[in-house]
Formats: sequence, C-alpha cells, structure tokens
Amino acid sequence: MQTPIAVIGAARCDEAAAARAREVGRLLAEAGHTVVTGGLTGVMEAASRGAREAGGHVVGILPGPDPAQANPYVELAIATGMGDARNAILANTARAFIAVAGEHGTLSEIAYALKRAKPVVSLGSWEIDPAVRVAASPAEAVRWTLEALG
Repeated sequence: MQTPIAVIGAARCDEAAAARAREVGRLLAEAGHTVVTGGLTGVMEAASRGAREAGGHVVGILPGPDPAQANPYVELAIATGMGDARNAILANTARAFIAVAGEHGTLSEIAYALKRAKPVVSLGSWEIDPAVRVAASPAEAVRWTLEALG
C-alpha cells in the first residue's frame, strides 16, 4: 500500500538541504510510499525529484489555484487556492512528516502534524517539541519514520 508521507521544507534552500530532500524522496519511493509535498520549489521539488527518479508517486498540495504552478516532478497537483491554509490539508493527508531545513511555513506544518499526533522527524529543521525526532541523515529520517508508522 502506498502510504502518503510528507516531506516538508522551504521553497528556497541551499544545495545541501536539496540533496538531503532528494535522498529522502528517493528512499521513501524505494520503500513503496507516496511522497506528499507543498508542490513548489526548493525542498519540495528536490524531494519530488528524488521520488520520481526512483519510480515513486508524488502528490503536490499547492497553495495557489493553478495546478500548472507545481514543480515538474509532481504527478498529482491539488490546487487549493488556500495559500498557507493548505498546510492543514497537507497535515490531514500525510500519515507522517519529514522536515528538511525550512522556514516558518515548515514550522506551521510541523505544528499541525503534532496536533494530529502524527510522527515528525527533523532533518536540519525545527526542534520545537520532544515529540519531534532529530535525525542525522536521510536514511535515519526515513528509517525512523517508517518505524513510527509500524
């Protein structure tokens, strides 16, 4: 079964964060899971790219009303037209979250996930709560996420 797992992070990131996100996307796809992102650039695009390169599926939950705004690796673009409020939709859709770097939008996604008692792993991202597990590598982040899901 294709469990939806979110990879969250900022639309702008450095090369190191992009490489980590791409690896997370690849590992999730290889494990048979669907990658869910905010559908735009930066961490979202890198994770989407990694998943697609590994033959996986990618869903993008976009803030705007136009599905054409999605990065080129998104298979299914859900254009919400809701701006940042789309983070709540993302939190309801994914079963677990891996945060790679990120800014305040990522922080809100983490908060929504925690409020819904969903597992969150930080890979160089916010460490705001003891429930957020801090990983040292993409492999560790994915392993812990999959363990949390059982």
